Amino acid sequence: MTAVSQSVWTEMDRVGHDALLAVPVGSMEQHGPHLPIGTDTLVAAELCARLVDRVPEVLVAPVIPYGASGEHEGFAGTLSVGATALESLVVELARSAGRWVRRVVVVNGHGGNVEALGRAGARLRSEGREVLVWSPRWRAPREHPGVATDAHAGITETSIVLALRPSLVRREAATAGVVAPLAELWPRLRQAGVRAVSPTGVLGDPSGASAELGAALLDEAVDDLVATIAEWPVDGTGRCGS
Repeated sequence: MTAVSQSVWTEMDRVGHDALLAVPVGSMEQHGPHLPIGTDTLVAAELCARLVDRVPEVLVAPVIPYGASGEHEGFAGTLSVGATALESLVVELARSAGRWVRRVVVVNGHGGNVEALGRAGARLRSEGREVLVWSPRWRAPREHPGVATDAHAGITETSIVLALRPSLVRREAATAGVVAPLAELWPRLRQAGVRAVSPTGVLGDPSGASAELGAALLDEAVDDLVATIAEWPVDGTGRCGS
């Protein structure tokens, strides 16, 4: 992986203006009593690391570990910068990167970042910059067609962390939370936060989680990311992406 933070400027100068800069964006927020606070950051960084193996000329920026996590602020350990600050950070970062690289893909690991990153991408594209904002859509992998993915700290994220860093999962503390669909919970979540809906912070059920499922979820997410980049028009308009 070509990590920007481990390179010197002359190496960056030689990669060429057409290289793709991947910017992983995560969060620092509670993930129930069994997953680490940095789960989303871990996932975003991993997706970018795997992208390097699949797409040529990819550079990886240092991960942005803080996001918009206000809905989790009822839990100790959560560190949020809010949507406005996150949007401004990504806008300024991409403007800066645009002085030496043409294309930027923002790889998001936290659902609560989606609105802020979407606004950032729209602002940057309105300036003629080629910026793509991508978030994983966790769906049942082909190898596990009967799995029902869930929203937060349930089978989906528990499986992914088991695949990446099993030592970080407190299996003995894993417990089911609220399993109602996120769309049904969202109005209450926006108004009062996750703790008002789920005292444990879990939106889903981690039972049945496995490293095998997590590996399959990651594989399909990377496949989708690679396909999205492949379909991204390289026409200099800066209007592609979402």
